[in-house]
Amino acid sequence: MDGGHAHASETSLHAEDKGYHKNLKPRQIQMIAIGGAIGTGLFLGAGGRLNAAGPSLVIAYAVCGFFAFLILRALGELVLHRPSSGSFVSYAREFFGEKAAFVSGWFYWINWATTTIVDITAAALYMHFFGNYIPWMADVPQWAWALTALIVVLALNLVSVKVFGEMEFWFALIKVAALVAFLIIGTYFVIFGTPVDGQQVGISLLSDNGGIFPNGLLPMIILMQGVLFAYASIELVGTAAGETENPEKIMPKAINSVVFRIAVFYVGSVILLALLLPFTSYQKGVSPFVTFFGSIGVQGVDVIMNLVVLTAALSSLNAGLYSTGRILRSMSVNGSAPRFASRMNKAGVPYGGIAITATVSLLGVPLNYLVPAEAFEIVLNIASVGIIMTWATIVLCQIQLKRWADKGWVTRPSFRMFGAPYTGYLSLLFLIGVLIMVFIDSPLTMLVTAIASILMVAGWYACRTRIRQIAETRDGYTGLVTAIASILMVAGWYACRTRIRQIAETRDGYTGMSPVVANAPAETFKK
Repeated sequence: MDGGHAHASETSLHAEDKGYHKNLKPRQIQMIAIGGAIGTGLFLGAGGRLNAAGPSLVIAYAVCGFFAFLILRALGELVLHRPSSGSFVSYAREFFGEKAAFVSGWFYWINWATTTIVDITAAALYMHFFGNYIPWMADVPQWAWALTALIVVLALNLVSVKVFGEMEFWFALIKVAALVAFLIIGTYFVIFGTPVDGQQVGISLLSDNGGIFPNGLLPMIILMQGVLFAYASIELVGTAAGETENPEKIMPKAINSVVFRIAVFYVGSVILLALLLPFTSYQKGVSPFVTFFGSIGVQGVDVIMNLVVLTAALSSLNAGLYSTGRILRSMSVNGSAPRFASRMNKAGVPYGGIAITATVSLLGVPLNYLVPAEAFEIVLNIASVGIIMTWATIVLCQIQLKRWADKGWVTRPSFRMFGAPYTGYLSLLFLIGVLIMVFIDSPLTMLVTAIASILMVAGWYACRTRIRQIAETRDGYTGLVTAIASILMVAGWYACRTRIRQIAETRDGYTGMSPVVANAPAETFKK
C-alpha cells in the first residue's frame, strides 16, 4: 500500500458520512462522554450485584473501569485518525475489510437493540416505584410503561441531532448532579458516623457483615459481565465525533476525563453504598440509591432519586437509538444492511436505521408482559456479548492502525493508545475472559450467540454480491483491479522475458541469469 492507495481508500470511506450536520457542540460532546459512562448499569444494576457479591463489587467496578478507559483510548486514536459517524464499523471496514465490518456492525446492533429493551424495562420498573405514592401508577402494566418510554424517546430522536445533543446534555447533567449530591451526603454520613436505618456506618459495617468477600471470590468474578454492561455506552462518543466540528480538539479532553469520572462516580459511589448499608439491604430490580435515600428517613428524597434514575434509563435509550441509526446507515450505504436503513431526513437524521432499532425494541413490550421479573437480566446477558464484540473490534482496529503506521502506510495521530500494542493484547484477554464467564453463567446466552453467529454467516452470503457491487463503484476500490493487474503483469513478464534476457546478455558485467551477487554496474568493470 502506498500513499495514493491510502488516500483513495480514505476518500471512499468518507462517502458514508455525507448528509450529516455537524451540529454537536463541545459542551454536548463532553456531556455525551459523561452520560456514556454513567447509565442504567450503575443506577439500577448495582443493587442486585451488591446483594450478590457484597463490597467486593468495588473491585469489579475498578477493574472493568480500567479496561473501559483503555478501550476508550483506543477508540480516541481511531477517531482522530479519521472521524466518522460509522465509528468502529467504518474502521473495521478500513482495516479488515467488508466481512469484519458486517460482523462487528451487526453485533453492535444486537448490543444496542437488546440494550434498548433493558432501558425501557428499567424505565417501567422506575415508574412502578411511584405507585408507592400515586396508587394508580402501580396499576398500569409494566409493558405499557415500557411502550410509552419507547414512543416518547423515539419521537424526540427523529427531530434532529441538535435535539439529541441537547437531550443528552441535560440528561447527563441531571445524572452528574444526582451522583455529586449522593457523594456529598454519603460522605457526610460516613465521616460523622451518622447511623442509617438504625445501623452504624463505615468500616465496622463491613466487618460486621462478612468483610469484603462475604459470599466468596466467585460471585465477584462472575458479576464482571454485568459490571461491564455499566460502561456499555462509552463508545458513543466515537459515533458523535462524526457530527461535530474540530474533533481533534474536543475528543482528547472528553476521553481523558473519563478515567476521573470512573474513579469518582463508579468506584466512589459503590464504596459509599457498601459503607452506608449492609449489602443485604440492597435488592435486585431496585436502585441502590433509592434504597439509601429511603433509609435515611428524609421524605421525598427517594422520589427525586427515582426520577434521576428514570432519566438515566431514558438517556441510555436515547443514545441507543442515535448510535444504531448511524451505524446501520454506514452499513446500508456499503450494502451490509437493508436499503431502508440508509434513509435520511432533511435534518440529517438517519431515520431508517433508528426506525429498525425501535421496531426490534418493541420486543421488550411482550417480554415485560410475559416475564416482567426476569426481563432485565435476560436481555442484559445478551447485550453483554454485543458489548464485548464491539470493544474487541475497537481494540483490533487500533492494533492494526499501529501496524500500518509501523510500516509507514499511515500516520498515527498524536493522541494515542498508551502502551500499544501490549495494552491492546491485555484488553483482548480480559474481554475473552469475560465472554467465557457470560457463557458459563448463562447457557441461554451462548445458544443465542451461536444462533446469531449462524444468522450472520447466512446474512453475509445473502448480502455479499451487493456489498461487492457497491465496493466496486467506490473511488479507491482495488480488489478486482489489483487481481487483473497482477495477472496481466505475470503474462507480460512471460511475453517479454526472452527479449529482456537477450538485451541483458549484451551488457558489460553480465554474470548470468542467477548471479551469486547482484550484477555490478558496467562502470565498475571499465575501471
